[in-house]
Amino acid sequence: MDALWLFGDQLGPHFHSVDEHAERDVLMIESRRVFRRRRYHRQKLHLVLSGMRHLADELGDRVTYLQTETYREALAEYGKPVVVFEPTSHAAEMFVAALHEEGLVSEILPTPMFALPRAEFADWAAERGTFRMETFYREQRKRFDVLMDGADPVSGKWNLDAENQSPPPKGRLTLGVEEPWWPTEDAIDDEVRADLDSWELDTVGVDGPRVFAVTASEASEALSHFIDYRLDDFGKYEDAVMADDWTMSHSLLSVPLNLGLLQPLDVAHAAEDAHRDGTPLASVEGFVRQILGWREYVWHLYWHMGPEYLERNKLEAHEPLPDWLLELDGDAVVAKCLSSTVDGVRDRGWVHHIPRLMILGNFALQHAWDPRALTEWFATAFVDGFAWVMPVNVIGMSQHADGGVIATKPYASGGAYLNRMTDYCGTCEFNPKKRLGDDACPFTAGYWAFVHRHREMLALNHRTARQVSSMNRLNDLEQVLEQERQREVY
Repeated sequence: MDALWLFGDQLGPHFHSVDEHAERDVLMIESRRVFRRRRYHRQKLHLVLSGMRHLADELGDRVTYLQTETYREALAEYGKPVVVFEPTSHAAEMFVAALHEEGLVSEILPTPMFALPRAEFADWAAERGTFRMETFYREQRKRFDVLMDGADPVSGKWNLDAENQSPPPKGRLTLGVEEPWWPTEDAIDDEVRADLDSWELDTVGVDGPRVFAVTASEASEALSHFIDYRLDDFGKYEDAVMADDWTMSHSLLSVPLNLGLLQPLDVAHAAEDAHRDGTPLASVEGFVRQILGWREYVWHLYWHMGPEYLERNKLEAHEPLPDWLLELDGDAVVAKCLSSTVDGVRDRGWVHHIPRLMILGNFALQHAWDPRALTEWFATAFVDGFAWVMPVNVIGMSQHADGGVIATKPYASGGAYLNRMTDYCGTCEFNPKKRLGDDACPFTAGYWAFVHRHREMLALNHRTARQVSSMNRLNDLEQVLEQERQREVY
């Protein structure tokens, strides 16, 4: 029986310890070239290496663990054909296909990393031609019988998103929920940290204590802790942001999920069980929507759209990413929300979905940053970012560069949204209510500059036509546009 070659995001027992795979030897390869290829966040490299080395330690003599410059060198050293699961990027898929043709890979197996197999999604999509995430999500609920009451959704509603949009509680610095589960570093983490220091790689961000699960047992603990102590409060404040509470009630499970340590159906069923035990449905449904809905949708659309999707740039945005973003220098910007978010990426390689979409993504959209470069930045600067994760999230959802394939309107907003959904504005030098003047909020003024730049397109969209009409009624529009053309301080 050929050995199983596991990549660094295929670390869970459902890859190596079920069915016939439990009988296979395992090959794992650290390719130094992979770490040098891009400018990754330091903590991301730590998480991947720590996860790989912890699994090798767990599997013991069953594993051959090779450290080489390239994958090919390791495969040549190993000297026998191997079996692999479908990899998680177009480039890796092409590489594995070439190895298969050469006989170095004997078989390519469907990945168990997602609930719905790729072939089934392809058939489902082919029958429809066009579809939306909500349609896919409902089909997922039916297909896997999650939060269902026979043929109907529990409570009679598919989506409780309207109950997931409360602003942060006033008069509080934190949400006040139980802290997340935190891992305890060990000798393997010490070894990883020493190796990364000695390799002198060009990375971004700072080194720091490991705050995400990298083993199956850790991931199971993190999931259980979230379900037991934090899921209750997740739904209501899912879209809120608090300066002094970066975790709020989020699960912090994106890293172990994207390292292949948890099966999404297991995660969804754990949340479903919690609802039966009394956890509010709005929290459970909102979480399940992230796991079985959006995450699976993003994965399948990565393959459905193909590598050419990265080239889409419908809004003709070509501005280079600024140095303060590339270097994660939050001190170089003044806006409290922007500075704090950049600092969060610097310090831990992670902020939750609203800072990503409505602060970083919104600012990038307003300033016409190149969407492909932004996609690459998100994939390397975030510890849960991988090639499959970011194209739909950035090209489609965040930057509207696909012209509306993923989202029916651009996710652009002014300071009013940030003032409602975050607690940054009260201590910021800029005023979210002002679009003109030294203290004019760059998001508020930038929003009108964005609407003006794309007024013809927005006027044709029934969801954004009103904003164009509102812009046309501004008596200081030309002054605002000139101010934003000359603005140097954000």
